[in-house]
Amino acid sequence: MRTLISTICALFVVITGLWAQNSPDCRSAIPVCADAPIMSFADGSGDIDDFDPDVIRESGCLEKGSVASANIENNTSWYVFRAGTDGQIGFDIQALPSSGTVITAEWDFALYGPDTDCASISNGSAQPIRCNYEVNDTDFTGVGVNPENGQEGAPPLTANQNTYDEWIDVLEGEIYYLLINNFNTNFDGDPEPYMLTFTGRSVDQDQNTALDCTLRDEFLGLDIIACEGDPDITLSALNSPAGPDIANVTWSVDTDDDGTIDQVLASGPAETTYVVASPNSGRYFVEIQTTLATTITDDILITFFGPPILDRVDVIEDLSDSNIIEVIMASNGSYEYAINGGEFQDSPIFENVPPGENTLIINDTNGCGITEPIPFLVVGYPKFFTPNGDGIHDAWNVLGIETLTDPTVFIFDRYGKLLKQLDETTLGWDGTFNGRPMPSSDYWFRLEYERDESGMLVANTIRTHFTLKR
Repeated sequence: MRTLISTICALFVVITGLWAQNSPDCRSAIPVCADAPIMSFADGSGDIDDFDPDVIRESGCLEKGSVASANIENNTSWYVFRAGTDGQIGFDIQALPSSGTVITAEWDFALYGPDTDCASISNGSAQPIRCNYEVNDTDFTGVGVNPENGQEGAPPLTANQNTYDEWIDVLEGEIYYLLINNFNTNFDGDPEPYMLTFTGRSVDQDQNTALDCTLRDEFLGLDIIACEGDPDITLSALNSPAGPDIANVTWSVDTDDDGTIDQVLASGPAETTYVVASPNSGRYFVEIQTTLATTITDDILITFFGPPILDRVDVIEDLSDSNIIEVIMASNGSYEYAINGGEFQDSPIFENVPPGENTLIINDTNGCGITEPIPFLVVGYPKFFTPNGDGIHDAWNVLGIETLTDPTVFIFDRYGKLLKQLDETTLGWDGTFNGRPMPSSDYWFRLEYERDESGMLVANTIRTHFTLKR
């Protein structure tokens, strides 16, 4: 995951009892639904190049822009919502006056989904499905239809200066992340307010079911996968339904996620947030006592992964027509593997691995690192060789023989006559016997060696054949 650069923003929401705090981090995005508008404030101005496709030359939306050390999560607000029914969803982002009647904010947005995750968003592998960075000529931007002038949304990233994108069609259970960014070149230093309202056919039919409001019960956010060394993660009790009615907050952790609380981390009326630092993985719990004598709880699993570390490459089967290897990891993570410059695969087992030296690359799919090419040897032998002096396949030998203990190779003709004896120091057989070229034919060999199996050296013998071609 990329480094997340953010400004902690002051935010409060008081709309039909909904109380929330701004989250500048996708990993702790605020769960919301469509049953009421959400009034929010973002503190600070965004990177002025975040959305400009002429500067970014990548997705055209929400990339680093011209600031090499910046990130898409600079002075922003993150929300997460889950579709409650199949249907159509949109939203309005309305700029509100920061003081008096003056509007100084310039709101842009990006919507990610369905069912992507923050790691994919942060490392750039997930691109927004709706995104708008046009100059707002009304007080609104969003997805669907502009309520101020009736302008219908256009396909994303079309160059028509439309501040609305077209509706999204959702399926029940799909999860989406919404990033709202304040593009502002005349920022006056005060928090900038906006109103977020969900719209669309699904909302018109039933605003209580259009989005799954039970997601708000997970006010700590969805489970988080992060990388060791990532910035701290701030969990907030202020996003809970308790709102301002908090009497006491208790934080605890189950470090192994085995169902047993290992430690109470903090407790008190002022402990409304708790900061989780890398690499402290675990399931974190919050218990909120309200002034109304009710108890609200939630938990979240936070898992930090380090870069991929290889333990070993096990050769399941070699010296065969189908060499098979298995990659064994020393670290925990979600990995994909590639050998010899090929495509990545999820399985750590590879078949038909060529004999001799190969290379392995391991990538952590959470964005926590990728290895340099790692060499490994597979013992095998060429099925044929062509000793014609062209520099290609001119000699035959057992590949990877140097990895064996006390190896000896005996080469015979079809009648059992010994033609050549090789060991790990021999370059190979050039296809001659007593200086005379041997004819095109099949030749047999016997490989004798010792192999360490669970600390015991076991004698092994392989007998098979190969072809000499002229």
